[in-house]
Amino acid sequence: MHRTRLLVLLCAVLTLVGFGQAQTATGETLMLNLPRASQHALVTQRIGITDITINYHRPLVNGRQIWGKTVPYGQVWRAGANENTTITFTDPVTIDGQALDKGTYGLHMIPGENQWTVIFSKTSTAWGSFSYKQDEDALRVTVKPQAAELHNALTYDFDDVKPDSTVVTMSWDKIAVPFKVTVNVNDIVAASIRTQIRGLNQYYWEGWDDAANYFLTNKIDLDEALKDEKLSIQAEERYDNLLQESKILDAMGRTQEASAARKEALDKASALQLYFYARQLQTDKKAEEAFAMFRANAQKYPDYWTSHVGLARVYSGQGEFDKAVKELQLALTTAPDSNKANIENYVKRLQSKEDINR
Repeated sequence: MHRTRLLVLLCAVLTLVGFGQAQTATGETLMLNLPRASQHALVTQRIGITDITINYHRPLVNGRQIWGKTVPYGQVWRAGANENTTITFTDPVTIDGQALDKGTYGLHMIPGENQWTVIFSKTSTAWGSFSYKQDEDALRVTVKPQAAELHNALTYDFDDVKPDSTVVTMSWDKIAVPFKVTVNVNDIVAASIRTQIRGLNQYYWEGWDDAANYFLTNKIDLDEALKDEKLSIQAEERYDNLLQESKILDAMGRTQEASAARKEALDKASALQLYFYARQLQTDKKAEEAFAMFRANAQKYPDYWTSHVGLARVYSGQGEFDKAVKELQLALTTAPDSNKANIENYVKRLQSKEDINR
């Protein structure tokens, strides 16, 4: 019995030694973490809140004839080296207009002289394409290869990045193979907001205000924006959410309600908030309304430094540069150190008879 056990143990050791010497076709061992001829790379692009990640290894041309020889035409290729090249989408996408669910896919390609097939396989943990099975495909798309500058190392890039799409391009040797990934950003973000807001965010004004701002800015659901803003105000009534409520009501064409909300917001505003509100009016080419707001700010907060800067803008706009300089000199006495350089620059411009509103 003892001898039998010894023989079994010896066979196991020999088996392990043999496995430890197992190598890939390029001479790399499978047991130890050692440098590989085709080095690992990981690239990620975010579209909206959706991450697209490609995990791959980068073979080198090294003077070889790649297309049609090293990588034969008409055969499934691993689109990289070593383990499966994988592509991960954290949300559903479309690939060249065809729907693909979120998840991680093995990325394979079938090269051709005039067209390529890009394959997204449900199996993403295999070694290369050697065990690839077509019945495990989640999607196939046909694309046109393009001539490219020489890439000695195989490369994946995200090109032509837009708010809702990007073009994924595989480049190697002198060929580039692109496919377009499109994300339904608004639907995905709206669904994410509804999930996020069920946590602790629901008890704070900022979360509801951020949600409302997204819907308003993207003009996708003003009713939802107004509902969320009212919940923000319910959590804590502030200048910020009252003003945003007025913007939503304006966008909905409810001008009287918008005006009332705006007045309520401005009544709550600090001197700094009123100043920046007036500056926004200037940006919106509403000069007279801006000057009226600067004056109102000075009446409400006569000793605050931004009130003096606002009056300086009023005087500057009227060509009364000496009065404007006096206001800025008053502002310098209480302004934070980080703002003094800008105010001093305004003084120099005014002394040169230059309107600081321009």
